[in-house]
Amino acid sequence: MSPRRTRVLWLTRSLGPGGAEQLLADRAKYADTARFEIEVAYLLPGQDALAPALERAGLRVHCLGGAPGAAGRTDPRWPWHLHQLLAERRYGLVHTHTPVPAAAARLLVLGRNAPRLVHTEQRPWGRHRLATGWADALTYRRNDAVIAGSRAVGRTVPAGRLRAGDRVTVVQQGPDLTGAPTGPPARAAARAQLGLPADAVVIGTAGGLTPDEDQATLLAAYAGLPRTRPDIRLVLIGGGPLESRLRARAAGLGLTDVVFAGPRPDVPALLPALDVFALSSRRGVLPSALPAAMICGLPSVGTRVGATPEVLDDDAQGLLVPPGDPVALGSALGRLVADAGLRERLGAAARERAAGFGAAAAQRAVEAVYRQVLRP
Repeated sequence: MSPRRTRVLWLTRSLGPGGAEQLLADRAKYADTARFEIEVAYLLPGQDALAPALERAGLRVHCLGGAPGAAGRTDPRWPWHLHQLLAERRYGLVHTHTPVPAAAARLLVLGRNAPRLVHTEQRPWGRHRLATGWADALTYRRNDAVIAGSRAVGRTVPAGRLRAGDRVTVVQQGPDLTGAPTGPPARAAARAQLGLPADAVVIGTAGGLTPDEDQATLLAAYAGLPRTRPDIRLVLIGGGPLESRLRARAAGLGLTDVVFAGPRPDVPALLPALDVFALSSRRGVLPSALPAAMICGLPSVGTRVGATPEVLDDDAQGLLVPPGDPVALGSALGRLVADAGLRERLGAAARERAAGFGAAAAQRAVEAVYRQVLRP
């Protein structure tokens, strides 16, 4: 006799085009629909870019914060709307992905027939606003299971906030690049879009232009590279509050060959333009661009922070350097720029390692957690 199909709610703040939200949309395509009927609820009505992709994957989508697609502030009655949705749809399991709706769900799912609760942490635990942190801390032990996006994040969850005997399950996931362009035509098209010479050795990064990502150190490292071969370029894909400051920094360093590509929705299509991926981050969250670069077979230089050393072994799939050290970063980039054989070796190993970060494998791991907490 086959197990009964369980209705599951994925609850999150936004369905905008962010990294964590895209991971949900990628996993949705690989859900075990014979065992789980998954629906999605979100709070921000103006942040619904990924709702169509989820619906195409067969998931029913609910907006709790107002009319879907509407601009403006979220309806403050969203907790009441969540309460109504839980009562109407009678979920067997609620999987929360952001702290505020997670705390609300933990307070609302009470009683003998309440759904099981699974929560995913993508960022180090406790780094929230004060009120959010208090709500999270006071309700956290109601989780039946906790999933972390990396071992580094999982280690930050205090044992005192878990139920006795529980452990955090780590599920690492990269973007689903199935069908993404590859090969020489993709490289030529991406370089044309970015205005890059066909024969340049291109270093690139992708992410928000913020203090945590520390592109200022990357610019300083790039400025220190020897110009014994003039055909090198640096590409910064992304936007953010530091863009004007970073442009001024590049000008102050005399860098005229840096491409500020701005925020782009087509990052996977641009990655084939690169020869080396650089990650100068100071934070512990693993950006989705790094596994994406690995899937594309790019060697990477990354900082020894957070989850990066979990996916990159030094001198195996990439090179690791201390954060905030332009000399060390520049030295590692210089090795890769000068050695095509090293780039090829590390890139091939990176592609092989990244196969384990696929969306299908991640969804199977998440569903294994579901099965565990749903056991009678």
